[in-house]
Amino acid sequence: MRSRFRWVIIALLFFITVVNYIDRSAISYAISDISKVLHLNADQTGLILGAFGVGYMITTFFGGIWVDHVGARRALFWASLLWTLSIGLTGAAVGFAMIFLMRILLGVAEGPNFPAVNRAVGDWLSSRERAIALSNSLVAVPLALAIGGPIATALILGTSWRGMFIILGIIGLIWVPVWYFLFRDFPEHSKRVNDAELRHIRGTDTIDRSVQPADMRRAQAHRLPSGSLWKYLLANRTLMANNWSFFVFGYYLFFFMTWLPSYFEKQYHLNLKSVGLFSVLPWALATVLLWLVGYLSDGILKRTGSLRLARSYPIWISQLLSALCVIPLTFTHNFTIAIIFITLAVGFGMSSNSTFYAINVDMMRDRTGTALGVMDTFFAIAGFLAPVITGAIVNATGSFNSAFWLMAALAATSVLAVLFFHHPDKQRRIDNPVAPGSGRSIPS
Repeated sequence: MRSRFRWVIIALLFFITVVNYIDRSAISYAISDISKVLHLNADQTGLILGAFGVGYMITTFFGGIWVDHVGARRALFWASLLWTLSIGLTGAAVGFAMIFLMRILLGVAEGPNFPAVNRAVGDWLSSRERAIALSNSLVAVPLALAIGGPIATALILGTSWRGMFIILGIIGLIWVPVWYFLFRDFPEHSKRVNDAELRHIRGTDTIDRSVQPADMRRAQAHRLPSGSLWKYLLANRTLMANNWSFFVFGYYLFFFMTWLPSYFEKQYHLNLKSVGLFSVLPWALATVLLWLVGYLSDGILKRTGSLRLARSYPIWISQLLSALCVIPLTFTHNFTIAIIFITLAVGFGMSSNSTFYAINVDMMRDRTGTALGVMDTFFAIAGFLAPVITGAIVNATGSFNSAFWLMAALAATSVLAVLFFHHPDKQRRIDNPVAPGSGRSIPS
């Protein structure tokens, strides 16, 4: 009987991604109280909300290279340890400078997380299970944001914003030893993966458990020289279109993640408890749609063999629908209409998340951590710009309308980029590695 331990690994990645996103988004529910206690204006609030993106931008790029070098096991162990420290110390902040620095440190620590997720999926899942595996991991993002609102507001009301950050830091520590004990960088070296499962993962009847992890990573690195790697990454039109679309995806995500509670408070005068309750709806829909699109994407790939249909189409369709849903927000002052279109905008925008990640694994499994690091750098830039630009717009105009129009315009550029340049079937892929020391091709 074939073991199914690869799905235990996906569950571990799911759990830490939930923790990751609750930690990074919790400040949006505390920022109102923090601003009052620390006497912050809208510009300072925007800088604090955007500070995470500064640190994240640095380490998601270099973190991807690091993950490919040391493996997901060590990378996630140290990264998660550092971010639990930073989130806990946020609760001890006594002024703007300290909380700003702790947010940067949180971004630095969380940077390697998603390159490590992609690295683990690339090494542990067959090509026809990747979008499904990624959707089951990444569905943690909207789920965390859905449950994060009620959790954060309950902790703030029960223990204060300082207590909330300290408790969240403690929760993250639970996962660290479990991950290090259960995970190995390659399924070949896990005692919990039997030969039948390993043959399924590798897509071949011939398996070899004797090659050491360091040798396997070294072989992966040597298949594409550094110069060729960067030329491929930066000149590949599909990957660059994917990166730009992921920037737009990140702009939407960080806007709603950081400013949605404030939007509800400013525009509709909701209290903290109500904000936490109504913030659940958009992320709940996103959770369902992201999960479904992951299965839909791999289903289309199995039936048609077309990455264009399976990966590119969900991206441009989801971003077009999301843009069409933010435009009505500039015209309405009715809360019911606003919550409907915000829910749809978030749900559609998040739905194709797994396909962004899958493209990196599909096209270059051997260096997927590095490729994901490049893509996530675009995301990190959006993570800084979205809160800061929105804060400046709101401070200057007293309204969110211009911020919504900017989001619609960005989505239009993303749709055009994918339609014209995102053709993964037509471009060379680096996804058919050779088994170290054997000369045998390992099906991806």
